[in-house]
Amino acid sequence: MSQRVLFISDLHLQQDRPDLTEALIKFLADNRGQTDQLYILGDLFELWVGDDLESALADTVASSLADFSAGGSDIYLMHGNRDFLLGDAFAARCGATLIHEPYAIETSTGPITLLHGDALCTDDVEYQQFKTLVRSPQWQTEFLSKTPEQRLAFAEQARTQSRESTATKSDAIMDVNDIAVDTFMRDNNANTIIHGHTHRPAIHPVKDKAGNSSRKRVVLGDWGKTGWFVEICEAGLELKSFSIGNS
Repeated sequence: MSQRVLFISDLHLQQDRPDLTEALIKFLADNRGQTDQLYILGDLFELWVGDDLESALADTVASSLADFSAGGSDIYLMHGNRDFLLGDAFAARCGATLIHEPYAIETSTGPITLLHGDALCTDDVEYQQFKTLVRSPQWQTEFLSKTPEQRLAFAEQARTQSRESTATKSDAIMDVNDIAVDTFMRDNNANTIIHGHTHRPAIHPVKDKAGNSSRKRVVLGDWGKTGWFVEICEAGLELKSFSIGNS
């Protein structure tokens, strides 16, 4: 019997967007007991400064995911650029397993390689330099040793600077680089990849050097007025969407 696998990313859950949290809760309830695996490919949260920081939002999300897991589904959490400090402690609260990119899986449609997607945006040199800094073990150890207040202040400042910087960058710079995509797929022997990050939902054919387009890149959308997910089941692979709130 064919497995049913779901993929989501870029929910950017935050206290001042309760509609997004409600959308996740409904999505989980609608699919509880009907899903073999759920993969969350980064940026589940808009902001995450450590598993030790308590919040009502984190409690609600952990409880909802744990209930979904109890319904018979395996859950896998991947880091995004907003929540790269998610740890094993929070994953355990969710009944989930923390995974790292690139992550290869076998499905009824064939092998698929998963990643958040920011590693493919190599034209955004400024962002890649920042990512290298904050992903280093030394930086993370020093950052997590700070008080919750200090961490939140830094994260808010970084988010503001990111928004200001993004506003001045072209769409091309913030999208994936075609050469980076081809290199990644060749290095990982991948015919299909699924990622988020760019907020540009689509299924793209990816040509090889011979001009064949048997490979594909599946891009998940972010959750805002619309929620996005990829479903793999007996019918194949589909990119789907639904309305959030009153939109």
